[in-house]
Amino acid sequence: MRLFEQELQVLNVGLPAFADAITAAGGKATQIDWAPPAGGDRAAGQQLARLINDPRIEEANRAAFAVYLAAQPVLEGIAPAREAVPGMDGRILLHAGPPVAWERMCGPMQGAVVGAILFEGWAADREAARRLAASGEVAFAPCHHHGAVGPMAGVIAPSMPVWIVRDAAGDRRCFSNLNEGLGKVLRFGANGPEVIARLRWMAGPLRRVMAATLRAAGGIELKPLMAQALHMGDEVHNRNAAATSLLLRRLLAPMLRSGADHGELAEVADFIATNDHFFLNLSMAACKTMLDAARAVPGSTMVTAMARNGVDFGIQLSGTGDRWFTAPAPVVDGLFFPGYSTADAAPDLGDSAITETAGVGGFAMAAAPAIVNFVGGTPDDAIANTEAMTHITLGRNNGFTLPAMHFAGTPAGIDARKVVDRGLLPVINTGIAHRDAGIGQIGAGITHAPLDCFVQAVLALAATLPEE
Repeated sequence: MRLFEQELQVLNVGLPAFADAITAAGGKATQIDWAPPAGGDRAAGQQLARLINDPRIEEANRAAFAVYLAAQPVLEGIAPAREAVPGMDGRILLHAGPPVAWERMCGPMQGAVVGAILFEGWAADREAARRLAASGEVAFAPCHHHGAVGPMAGVIAPSMPVWIVRDAAGDRRCFSNLNEGLGKVLRFGANGPEVIARLRWMAGPLRRVMAATLRAAGGIELKPLMAQALHMGDEVHNRNAAATSLLLRRLLAPMLRSGADHGELAEVADFIATNDHFFLNLSMAACKTMLDAARAVPGSTMVTAMARNGVDFGIQLSGTGDRWFTAPAPVVDGLFFPGYSTADAAPDLGDSAITETAGVGGFAMAAAPAIVNFVGGTPDDAIANTEAMTHITLGRNNGFTLPAMHFAGTPAGIDARKVVDRGLLPVINTGIAHRDAGIGQIGAGITHAPLDCFVQAVLALAATLPEE
């Protein structure tokens, strides 16, 4: 019975108060963070147990993850949305996140809708634009329903130019609007004359120069640019300084060969060079292209989209197709610009969480130690966030490697089962928009996807599989 002669070492699972009592008495106790699967939802836990180690799901996930890894997004061109994006006929506006009606839209999204209506010339002033938006004469749809993505409000109007990204390993195309830069911009709900003027310049000279440039370039592979940017301190969500520089370097020679007007060419080159976020929208379109390759694999629990509209947070699974599973969008408690706080913040907003869904962004924070100056924490926290995501993913993407982690691939392929089983939520680093339209970004921080989305998704996926 030498056991009782040894120093007491306790592993405490449950209430921390038990561990506190032991340490107060001079013992050693290690608190184990644990919670019941599915947040204690017994029915969900029982369905989850059915799905763990189910050979049908394991095979489906291997297939979905393999086609995600094999996808090769190539920047193919640029065109007005009505010409490139399926279903953009008539008065329709796309928006970020899961479906949301005008009446439920948050302030920044309503402001962006008003700006898009003014840009299209469907109304003469803001009040008329708001009346038109509320009238039912303008259709609203998620960008994801049209193979597209957009940051923050994510509004895409028919006349706006969109990037066209093709999967060279398949036959699909995805789309994104173009990044306006910082300050008063449509994606944060600003809709004043300077915003509309910039959008018209983007639809004119910027689109013309980029169209000619991409014809001369013959297509630009995006994964190699993203991989190199990860080695240069980006995580290609909130930090895109290296990626934008790499893109501009790749574009310059084709620009000069393109025959574009030299004055417009100089304006476009300057716009890209002074907008570190220019690559963000391409990163998002590339990530959607990779994840869309994994859509609609029956039985797969791999997450193919995470998106927010400022009201709801939604996810989609490969095995349940285009169906959304939603929960209230959280308010991000991060680093705020002087004079602002969580009381001023809109709930989480934008399609840019497609980057985390694809294994970059917050999942690749270990590659971008400087990002902690923007979203909070320390470089060690950035590495810890990346490491934690290995416990809820199907594998690693060795096309995107992380120098700080001995060049291991980024954790990728979120498995909804693992999220529900382990209570470990996908990390997202994100900008914070003011709740009122047009004020813009007021901070940045780290948030997590809500557990309830994944519980709903697991239950829905289980319903598609007959019991064996």
